[in-house]
Amino acid sequence: MKFAIIKERKNPPDRRVVFSPEKLAETKSKFPQAEFIVEASNIRVFPDKQYKNQGFQVTDNVSDCDVFIGVKEVPIENLIPNKKYFFFSHTIKKQPYNRKLLKAILNKNIELYDHETIVNPKGFRLIGFGRYAGLVGAYNGFRALGLRDNLFNLPKVETLADLNAVKAELDKIKLPNIKILLSGTGKVAHGAKEILDHLNIKQVSDALYLTTKFTEPVYCMVDVMEYNKRKDGKVGDKAEFYADPTDYESNFMPYAKVSDFFIAGHFYGNNAPFLFTREDAKKPDFKINLIADISCDIDGPVASTIRASTIADPFYGYDAQTEKEVSFNAPNAITVMAVDNLPCELPKDASEGFGDMFLEHVIPAFFNMDSDGVLQRAKITENGKLTEQFAYLQDYVDGKE
Repeated sequence: MKFAIIKERKNPPDRRVVFSPEKLAETKSKFPQAEFIVEASNIRVFPDKQYKNQGFQVTDNVSDCDVFIGVKEVPIENLIPNKKYFFFSHTIKKQPYNRKLLKAILNKNIELYDHETIVNPKGFRLIGFGRYAGLVGAYNGFRALGLRDNLFNLPKVETLADLNAVKAELDKIKLPNIKILLSGTGKVAHGAKEILDHLNIKQVSDALYLTTKFTEPVYCMVDVMEYNKRKDGKVGDKAEFYADPTDYESNFMPYAKVSDFFIAGHFYGNNAPFLFTREDAKKPDFKINLIADISCDIDGPVASTIRASTIADPFYGYDAQTEKEVSFNAPNAITVMAVDNLPCELPKDASEGFGDMFLEHVIPAFFNMDSDGVLQRAKITENGKLTEQFAYLQDYVDGKE
């Protein structure tokens, strides 16, 4: 089996890679029967020379490989027919902008495995950049706070060497007495929590958070059963909510009335209630004035997220009364950070963490007859057709949705 670590070709450039040189060397030592070729790249966070120093061939031509491993979408013109590909395709939610990509993958008889579809038997994702999105997103939120209120000036994450440098910058700041709400309990939320804990912000229960005034910064971490409730007033059930959330409505406003800064680190499922609507944001007791929306669903559950922002220009303001975008530091605006590719700002750490997971969960499946079913569950296309579990994408491919 011949694997290619491919060059990232999407714009804006993404410096991440699935395997660092050291992790690729470790992978080769654990699976000596595998052959790894590295496609030359002038943007990758790890220079070609580092792969060569580990004994890997670096070349511009990887067309004779069997499995192609990348991070972001591969441009249609660069897809090689009859191969296996791993990358984030951004198609499984029927994203309109990638319909042509999935159609091309089928036409070229490519076997597509999406990093998002690499899950365990219960459907929980095994690999991803979630922790790094949470880390960078929370940091960026504090950076926005410092710039907007002239409190401190944190540098951009992309200018810093690694996570240790990020945390060193946080050690220099002093926070005002604010209440911070963090939604979610997965990898993204725990990445954000890592930043809050590094800042020694006190974590409090939701009961205390909702009823108490504090003399120091505090944060509260809430799960779906805290910010949603059954419409009929009965006790909610998490499994029931995930199976069918239509009997639920948002219970977010009690938190919005007492919070200054909201970090959205939750996963938003189809048909779930919006956390807050544009009408909610207009209410005089809606207190939140800063949102780091790491989940970044546009015009969705976080009403102030009217567009994604960029690493180059990460902040904008949302005027709740006019429902329009304004300057991020405009009076009475909600300051929004909604960068949708946050891990790109921390490419070295993110790549190293991703490689750990890919080696643990994916590479072994190629050599143990896929005994845990990881590849079978992740496979979106095969023999020019959608696999059974992804047949729901057929109307999307056909342009009927």
